[in-house]
Amino acid sequence: MSDTINPIIPGFAPDPSVVKVGDWFYLINSSFHLFPGLPIYASQDLVSWQQIGNAIHRQSQLSLAKSSANLYPVDDGKFLVGSGGLYAPTIRYHQGTFYVVCTNVLRSPGKSRDGTENFVVSTDDIWSGTWSDPVYFEFDGIDPSLLFDDDGKVYLQGSGGLGPGTTINLFELDLKTGAKLSEEKVIWRGTGDIYPEGPHLYRYKGWYYLLIAEGGTHGGHMVTMARSQNVFGPYESCPNNPVLTARGTREYIQYTGHCEIFQDEKSQWWGVCLGARLEDQGRSPMGRETFLTRVDWNGEWPIFDQVKVNPGGLSATRSSSHLTAKAGLDYLYIRDADMSNYRLENSNSSATLTASTVDLSHPEHSPTFVGKRQRQLAGTSSAILEGIEDSWSSAKIQAGLACYKEEHRYCRIYYNAAQHEVVFELVNFAKKIARTDKHTLGEVPHSVRFRIEYTEKQYTLFYSALPHVGNDWSLLGTVDTLDMTDPDFTGPIIGAYAVGQAEGVQVQFGGLDVQ
Repeated sequence: MSDTINPIIPGFAPDPSVVKVGDWFYLINSSFHLFPGLPIYASQDLVSWQQIGNAIHRQSQLSLAKSSANLYPVDDGKFLVGSGGLYAPTIRYHQGTFYVVCTNVLRSPGKSRDGTENFVVSTDDIWSGTWSDPVYFEFDGIDPSLLFDDDGKVYLQGSGGLGPGTTINLFELDLKTGAKLSEEKVIWRGTGDIYPEGPHLYRYKGWYYLLIAEGGTHGGHMVTMARSQNVFGPYESCPNNPVLTARGTREYIQYTGHCEIFQDEKSQWWGVCLGARLEDQGRSPMGRETFLTRVDWNGEWPIFDQVKVNPGGLSATRSSSHLTAKAGLDYLYIRDADMSNYRLENSNSSATLTASTVDLSHPEHSPTFVGKRQRQLAGTSSAILEGIEDSWSSAKIQAGLACYKEEHRYCRIYYNAAQHEVVFELVNFAKKIARTDKHTLGEVPHSVRFRIEYTEKQYTLFYSALPHVGNDWSLLGTVDTLDMTDPDFTGPIIGAYAVGQAEGVQVQFGGLDVQ
């Protein structure tokens, strides 16, 4: 589909927020338990995007140690897999400074929430990639957003409380100190559906327009709107609510919600929202992605086009699977990674990893893993494990290529040095899936090549051990993408990892290529 535009940010890219400054649009997404956090993309045409930074790029800014994922029962025996960490950022610009406001949801294994850290980071030069330390403010909730009002006051709106009965709350905020300058007030409870969240306030034609999400972030997701002539309300509901949703339809793009609206240089309104490509059998391997849709605001209320693969009003100039990044900015690690365990060379896609005793299934600590978001619905990722040594056997080194969502769900193919074998493994604790297959090599290979091929329907995992087995690829495992798909917060991250039982053992990967 060479003329595809949507999704504009493919792969793991939920909860988008956009601000236009000069000739550029800047977009940010949630990142949950992954570091660096809160990726920032730039575009001049809403079609071609480049990742230019991450708002959380220094581990000294905050900790992601308490970002474990919980399994929440939903209908039909399914579980929603909800991660802690960095939720629903909003990006804004005011008088020469960019601001990102966000929530770090603190969660220990098995707990719904230990607490929240709501904060603001800022920069005067978004292209430098350098952001301030957080300024924290008191707010018991998630999904904060900012309104810079005409009188110079700054208002924080967010989803307050815990559980399905959250409310949309508002207070005046001092951005420099994080101090509350007014009482916090509930300004809207939504239209009556569950989880009113993701609020954004806009000042337009003398009104305060409030755009929120309701219905949960999957099958019931929708966008609703209200307005008031006073920032603290009361707010009247739009007579056409929901203004955007895919629920109850057979649209390919489902779960549309958590929307931000903005204007381009021609005063045309647009909306960005999260959504998921959902095929007929329920497969949605990419998770929640960022989509664009046209908005008509010639009347009192905006009218949203249904989210389509190719939105009206834009000329498709590329495939949506093509997304660029400044060198090194798109590498990802899990929680509070020990960065001394990694040495990356972008010029030849090689990585030296120091094996850790922490495996991918650990809910709090950081395994030795480095990867990138899967950006293509159909593609291939590969890596070569080089310089394998006899001494790895006593260290019980396991190293290979993994497709990872969080500690509950991953598939991988790896070399097990203790047994001189290549192993395929699929884990999905939410669906109680645990499957392995093994090929014994018999002797220590010089190197092992790994390859994961993927389509909308399946992952296929291959290896080739050299020089003793030959140059042919051997199929070791296949995974129906349904077995990696649940109602979830995250999307697939593909990368190299190394686990071992001895300190300081280094493994070398070459040809690390993730699409």
